[in-house]
Amino acid sequence: MTNHITTKWLGEMAFESNNPSGLSLKIDAGPENEGSGEGLRPKALMLSSLAGCSGLDVASLIKKMKLEVDDFHMETIAHLTEEHPKYYDSVVMEYHFYGNNLNEDKLQKAVDLSVEKYCGVMEMFRRFAELEIKTFFHHEEVEV
Repeated sequence: MTNHITTKWLGEMAFESNNPSGLSLKIDAGPENEGSGEGLRPKALMLSSLAGCSGLDVASLIKKMKLEVDDFHMETIAHLTEEHPKYYDSVVMEYHFYGNNLNEDKLQKAVDLSVEKYCGVMEMFRRFAELEIKTFFHHEEVEV
């Protein structure tokens, strides 16, 4: 299978990039790099891709396992090297689950399956960064 996207220069430091979903996003540099700061940053987008890929796996497994989860989010914290070309050499992924009836064993299994088996973006990151995975269970009421 092949993915093909088109990324078009919008002038200055801005680009628009399409996606096989039919949606587009704007990429731009910050003012410190001669951009207007009106788009997403390329390296940070990689972290969103990592979290999104794994999050989709976990959400699918939550549904398949019929688990009760009131809320779920991920924090992705990455260290960028000092020298050019700058890249992420270490990444911490935190999975946060909220609810009164969390099945911690099955939720951990869902995270482990994503990290070790299903998430292709995770596998790509493994090729250049050290990954640390943390799971947190918050057993309290969530304000809706």
